[in-house]
Parts: sequence; structure tokens; C-alpha cells
Amino acid sequence: MSSSEFIKGRGAQKNTPNTFLQHVYEMREDFLEFCRLEGEEAESNRTQYIPIFPKTIVNKVDSPDVGMMYSMNPYQGCEHGCIYCYARNTHEYWGYSAGLDFERRILVKKSAPTLLEAKIKHKNWGAQTIVLSGNTDCYQPAEQKFEITRKCLEVFLKYRHPVGIITKNALILRDLDILKELNAHQLVGVNVSVTSLSEKTRRILEPRTVSIQKRLETIRLLSENKIPVNAMLAPMIPGINSHELLPLAKKVSEYGALSFGLTVVRLNGAIGQIFADWIKKTMPDSAEKVLHQIQDCHGGSVNDSRFGVRTRGEGKIAEQIHKMAHLARKRYFGDKVFPKLNMDLHQQYKDSQMKLF
Repeated sequence: MSSSEFIKGRGAQKNTPNTFLQHVYEMREDFLEFCRLEGEEAESNRTQYIPIFPKTIVNKVDSPDVGMMYSMNPYQGCEHGCIYCYARNTHEYWGYSAGLDFERRILVKKSAPTLLEAKIKHKNWGAQTIVLSGNTDCYQPAEQKFEITRKCLEVFLKYRHPVGIITKNALILRDLDILKELNAHQLVGVNVSVTSLSEKTRRILEPRTVSIQKRLETIRLLSENKIPVNAMLAPMIPGINSHELLPLAKKVSEYGALSFGLTVVRLNGAIGQIFADWIKKTMPDSAEKVLHQIQDCHGGSVNDSRFGVRTRGEGKIAEQIHKMAHLARKRYFGDKVFPKLNMDLHQQYKDSQMKLF
């Protein structure tokens, strides 16, 4: 395989160097040519599942730009391969690349349910919504094999603890039985990510995710079961999907979403290199235009770490996106309200439910 060929089924098309490592691993053209002549693979494109053993699982979120206080991630890395994903940079903390490694080397936390139970049973813990996940998708393909997310939901139900879920995978419907029980006590809210109404756009942006129609059907089925759904129309990428904001908002509202949220794309750390390489291979005619429009939203750079600005963007393009969002909420969501979750039940369930007697 020559280095210019497109790697199908993956978002990133290369491994960027790890910021924290002294040495760089590089595949030379002569080695790639040797593999081609010998009929061998230079590297495997198969996904690897690697068990890891964290000591804690619940993370406090200090960022003022994120609408959650606590999150947990059953998996690190994500096979969905979304090219814009801000979580890519975190894979470097584990010694891997934010590029292909992020999609092909999935770190699995089998102890997550046990660690979660210990956390929310602690005498000093007071109920606060914990979000699955603040980083990588808790219903990515690995979940079908390991069922860690389902086991965590069972813990939340056992202790009547509020939980939020963020996903773009219809696999969440597998756990509809637990979600209905949680919702009977007003303990769950779901955020479903819908980035485009175009399957062509979805396939290149998010290569191993379910179809747009399946995501819309997921919103519909959850809503029909009275489970509150917020649609995440994020990120908005100028020149790729930002023009779809109004029809996206209309569609998710029709399927039952009670609200929607959005962010303007930013390409921090290694993601800038990965995204630029990807767009020049997938959309060569418009690559420079898209990159310049992203820069226009962040003070002339694709990288933006300023609290209060980084997820909203600034400038005329970002301003137009937020004006469209305001119009969409007024036109398509009317009096719809996403409910607050119940924080009042957990305390009496902490000590093996003995306080009920």
C-alpha cells in the first residue's frame, strides 16, 4: 500500500507523533514498497481491545464550557473514527497516537461498574448527574462485546442515581429496559449526536457510526418511551455541515427531541494535523476553503483553548451559526423543555437500601 492510498473504514489517515514521547515511529517508503512486493501488510487495520486497570472511574469536569460536572468513560479511544473528535488528544496520555491508534487501539475498563459503585456509595458522595461519557462514545462497537455501559446503568438503577448519556449509536436501544426503569424515577437523560442529514457526509466524517436514519429512529423510539432526548448537532463545521443546521433542528424535533445543543468545531493539538491531512484527501477541491473558515471562527487559528469562546467560536461565520440556532429553537422547539434529573432518591439507597426500613 502506498502512503497516498486512502484507508477505508477509518477517519484518520495516519498516526501523528505523540507529544509526550521522545522518539517518533515512522514508516518509510522503501519499507512500504517492500511489503507491497512481498504481498504483506505493513500494519494491521484491525481493531485491538486492550484491558486497562484504572483506580478511579468518575472524573470531575472543571471546564466552564462543558455542561456537566462529572463524567466517566468505560472505553478510551473510539472505533467510530470521527475525524473532528476532541477526545483524540487524550489517547496520547496512554502512549498512543491521536490518529489511527485512537480508532484501532481501544482501551477497555472492565472494572468500571465496580469502581462506579464504590464511588457513589461513598459516605461523602452526594448525587450529581454523572455523564456516560464525557470523552469517547459509551455505545461504540466495543460495547457490543463487553457490555460495560449496560452494567454501569444497572449500578445507577440499583442506587437510584441520575445519569446522562451521550452517544451516536443505536446500540443504546439494547438497554431500553433499564432506561425505562431509570426514567420511571426521572433519573436519565439521553443526548443523541446527529451531525448531518447526508449519508455521504456522515460516511466521510464518522466512518464507523450508524446511519443518520438509525439515529433519528433512536430519537423517536426513546421519545416514544418518554425518555428525554437532547440532540447534539455538533460540531458545526463551516463548509461541511453548518448549512444544515436549520433542517437538522427541524428533523430532530419532528422525531421527538426536546432540545438541541451545538458547538463550533475546533481542532486542538494533533487534531489539526489529522483533520488537515484527511480533508485534503477526501475533499481536495474545498479543503483550503474549509480550513480558512474554521480559522475565521477562532481568531485566525484552527486551535482555540480560550474558555468561553473555544466551543462557540467568534467572527461572522460563528455569529451566523448561532443566529440560525436561535431561529431553529424558536421555530421548531417552541415550549419543549428538557427536564431536570432527580437528585433526591440516591441518599436513601446508598447503604444497601437499609435506610428504607
